[in-house]
Amino acid sequence: MGDRSSIEWTDATWNPVVGCDRVSPGCDNCYAIAQAIRIQRMGTSSAYEGTTTADGDWSGLVKCLPERLDQPLRWRRPRQIFVNSMSDLFHPDVPDAFIVDVFAVMAAAPQHVFQILTKRPQRMAALLAVDDFTGAVSEATAARIEPRPASEAIEVPPLSNVWLGTSIESDRYTFRANHLRSTPASVRFLSLEPLLGPLPSLDLHQIDWVIVGGESGPNARPLEVEWVRHIRERSLAAGVPFFFKQWGGRTAKSGGRELDGRTWDEEPFVLSQR
Repeated sequence: MGDRSSIEWTDATWNPVVGCDRVSPGCDNCYAIAQAIRIQRMGTSSAYEGTTTADGDWSGLVKCLPERLDQPLRWRRPRQIFVNSMSDLFHPDVPDAFIVDVFAVMAAAPQHVFQILTKRPQRMAALLAVDDFTGAVSEATAARIEPRPASEAIEVPPLSNVWLGTSIESDRYTFRANHLRSTPASVRFLSLEPLLGPLPSLDLHQIDWVIVGGESGPNARPLEVEWVRHIRERSLAAGVPFFFKQWGGRTAKSGGRELDGRTWDEEPFVLSQR
């Protein structure tokens, strides 16, 4: 369990990629679709044009936005940054070279902690384990930072300020945790949300953080208390920090956050406090 009191943290999102598709049932009521449609209607950004359809679904268009890459480098105060809340960094339409650039920015901004969540941990594991990827990130990082003494080495993946996670919504998709385990990472986390059923097959070996949450929105599917309790007890037994995000409902706050009379806000230690 981590103590973040030594740093004044600000939560933020960073979306160098927008647009996605439906991978599994957890995507059925995806908040990002509605958000992308709202942004298009407001006319505040052209980045999301073409990513959704007239009937309110993803169009299949995924767009990389290189103009957004350097945003975290301009944020001096430490932030906990959720990467690509409006897409999946490891979507097949995101080029390897662009993923390299994203990791280079994260390496060049060690004051932040970056959280990357994917429903495609197979690609993440395969790409990040390749030596060529590590070398490419090192070169791209050097091009983005100011000159530094030769004795000060550039950190290479697995980066201490980058947490890698995967989403699991039902027992059918617990295999994603296996791919996450084979991914080089300083922190590995599971986002079990929206939790749509029990997870008897879930293996918490080499997992550093478990997040559980119910679905929110007008079509929210119910979350059973026994599903959550079972995951909590297994997390506690394994010594894995457990974070219960919400019960869900029509709004994210509808059902509150208490489980058995208290909130559960455990987090892993922040590994990068430069």
